[in-house]
Amino acid sequence: MTTKEIGRREFIKVGATAGAGLLIGFRLLDAAESNGLPGIAGADEFSPNAYLRIGTDGAITLFADHVELGQGVMTALPMIVADELDADWSMVRVQRMSDDPSAWPRSIMTVGSQSVRGSWSPLRKAGATAREMLLAAGAQQFGVDRAQCRTDKGFVVHAASGRKVGYGAVASLASTLPVPQNPTLKDPKDFHIIGTHAPRVDIPSKVNGSAQFGIDVRLPGMLYATVIRPPVWGGKIASVDAARAKAVTGVKDVVQFQNGVAVLATDTWSALKGRRALSVQWVDGPNASLTSADIRRQFTELAASAGTVMGSPAGDAASALASASKRISADYELPYAAHATMEPMNCTAHVRPDGVDVWAPTQAPTSFQRYAAQLAGVSPNAVRLHVTMVGGGFGRRSRTDFLDDAVRLSKMTGAPVKVMWTREDDMQHDAYRPFGIHRLEGAIGADGWPVAWTHRIVTQNALGPGDSAGGAMDLPYAIPNRRVELVAPTIAVPVSPWRSVGHSQNGFVTEGFLDELAAAAGKDPVAFRRRLLADAPRHLAAMELAVSKSDWGKPMPSGSGRGIAVHAMAGSYVAQIAEVTVANDAIRVNKVVCGVDCGVVINPNTLASQIEGGIIYGLTCALKNEITIKDGHAEQQNFNTYPMLRMSEAPVVEVYTVPSTEAPGGIGEPGVPPIAAAVANAVFAATGKRLRKLPLRLT
Repeated sequence: MTTKEIGRREFIKVGATAGAGLLIGFRLLDAAESNGLPGIAGADEFSPNAYLRIGTDGAITLFADHVELGQGVMTALPMIVADELDADWSMVRVQRMSDDPSAWPRSIMTVGSQSVRGSWSPLRKAGATAREMLLAAGAQQFGVDRAQCRTDKGFVVHAASGRKVGYGAVASLASTLPVPQNPTLKDPKDFHIIGTHAPRVDIPSKVNGSAQFGIDVRLPGMLYATVIRPPVWGGKIASVDAARAKAVTGVKDVVQFQNGVAVLATDTWSALKGRRALSVQWVDGPNASLTSADIRRQFTELAASAGTVMGSPAGDAASALASASKRISADYELPYAAHATMEPMNCTAHVRPDGVDVWAPTQAPTSFQRYAAQLAGVSPNAVRLHVTMVGGGFGRRSRTDFLDDAVRLSKMTGAPVKVMWTREDDMQHDAYRPFGIHRLEGAIGADGWPVAWTHRIVTQNALGPGDSAGGAMDLPYAIPNRRVELVAPTIAVPVSPWRSVGHSQNGFVTEGFLDELAAAAGKDPVAFRRRLLADAPRHLAAMELAVSKSDWGKPMPSGSGRGIAVHAMAGSYVAQIAEVTVANDAIRVNKVVCGVDCGVVINPNTLASQIEGGIIYGLTCALKNEITIKDGHAEQQNFNTYPMLRMSEAPVVEVYTVPSTEAPGGIGEPGVPPIAAAVANAVFAATGKRLRKLPLRLT
C-alpha cells in the first residue's frame, strides 16, 4: 500500500476518461455532521470532498483530505472503506486530496481526534455503495440474478457455479448502473480488514528518508530566513544595526517587518550567523515586569470569585456542602506548557504576481491557504498549499504564525523564502497550554459517599469555554450536587490548544480530587469509583479492564504505590493504573496499565502506539515540564531547561481494549488526560503525600 497526492483537476480528468473504472464522490463529515450519503462524483446537488476509485486494473484508491501527523489516519481511513467494499487489502492505495484549493469544499483541519470519528459512517457508506454496484455489475456479466452472487476480497463470485470476476473487470460496467441510496452495511463480525494489524502506509518513506517534511523543502533560488522577535510579549523594535550581520558571507539582506527582524541568506547556517551578529534594541512595553508569581497571585484571587457556570449543574451544591458531615477542599495548579514538537516551526512560501505556493507542515490546510491569500493580496484560489509531512503537531501546527513569516518575507523579496524557527524561537514564542488554578470543594455524607462537588477553574481560554472546562463539566461520577464554574482572565501570555486541550488539565484535577474524597471516606479508590460509575458503563468497563490486567490490591514494597485515574474524551474512555517508586524524593514511574474503550478498533497497532504516545507525552509534562515567566517572557529556551522524558525513564506501558461494536472514538489525545492523576495518586499511596501541582515534585 502506498500514499501520494493528486490534484482534483487531474483526478476529475482521469475519472472522465473512458474505461477508467468506477468513481464515487462523497463527503467526509466534520465531527459535528451526522448525516449524508455518498453519490456519484460531479453531481450538482452536493460537493464531494473524498473520492473512491476502482480502476480497471483492480486497484482501489481512496482520495481523502486529512493530514497525516503520525497518528496513522492515512492507514485507518482506507481500512474502513476497503473492508466495507470487501476489497483485497494488497490492492488498496490512499492519496491525499490535492494542494489545489478548488478541491476543498469544506474547512480542512486535522485536530481533536476527529478524523476517524467524522469519517467512519461516510466511508462505510461509500464502500458499501461501491460493493453493491460491483456486485450488480458482476451478476449482469454472469447473466444471473444478483441474489446468487456475493463479493469476496476483490472478486464478485457466483455461488452456484464458482465463477468469479475481479472488481477491475466489471468496474466500468458498474459505473453505468444506478447508485444505491441506502446500501446495506456489513455486520461487524464480517470485518476482515478492520481490527487487523495493517502496516502504516507512512512509515516506509520515513524510514528510508524519502518522506518530505517541511524542514526538507528546497527550491531553486530559495532564500533562508530566521526571524528575531521581541523578547517581551507586546514589545516593539526601537532600532536595528544590521552592518555586522550584512557583512556575514551568505547573508543577502536584513529586513524589518511586522513580526520582527529577519536575516535572509543563501543557507540556514549563514542566516543564523548573521542573526548572531545583528544588534537590535527593543521597547519592551507594558508586559516587561510580568512574572509567574504575578499570574499565580492574580489567578488565586480570581478563584475566590464566582465564574460562568459550565455544563448542567445538578442539585444544590452550596447547600449540600453547608450541611455535610465532612468537607474537603483543595487548590490544584498547572503551569504553562510548550508543545515542544520535534520538528521546529518552518514554512516555505513563493509569492508571485500570478499566485502563491506554500509548503507547510500544517494541521489546518484551509486556514493556511486562506490566510496566505490574505497576506499576499490574492484570491484564495491563487494559493497552492503543499502539505508536507509533519514532525509533531499537538495543536501547535494549527497556528499560522510561522506561515505569516514566510509569506510576508517572500512578498517583500520576490523570491521563495524558507523560514526556520530555532528551538529557542519555538520555546519562547509558542502559544502555550494555559496556566490554571483550580479550586475544589467536596462533601462526604453520613453514609460515607460523596454528596457535593464544586470546581472553579481559573484559566485562559485556549479555544473556548467549553474546551477549557472539557472533562470537568461532564464529570461521570454519580454525585448528586455538582457545580462547575469557569473564570477566564485575559493576560499577555499567548495560549492555544495543546494535546487534549482542557482535558489534559482537568483530568489531573478531577481524578486527583476524587481520590482525595475516596481517602476522606476511607474507601479503596477503585471501589469508590466503581459505585460512582454505576451509570457510566463505558467508563466502568475501561476501569474494570485496567484493574483486571493490573495487580491492583496486591501489596507493594515500602516507598511504592499504585494509583488510578479514569477519563473520557473524543468518544473514547480510558483508565490508567500507574505503579511508582519514590526514593530520595524522586518519582519513578515503573509501569502503566491502560484499559481503553474506543469503540471499534480500526488498527490495533495504531491504537497502542497512540495511547502509548499520549501517556509518554502526558507523563513528560507531569514530571518535568513547565514554562515559567520572568520579565515578560518565557524563561525556558531549549530542552536543557524544558526536558523530555528519556527512554531510560519511560515506564512499561500495557494497553488493553474493551471489545466493542460502537462507532470508533478518537485515540490521538485520550491517553494524555489520566496519566498525571494516576501518578499523583500512586505517589499518595506510596508516601501519604498529596501532590496537587504540576510538575509533580515532593520538595
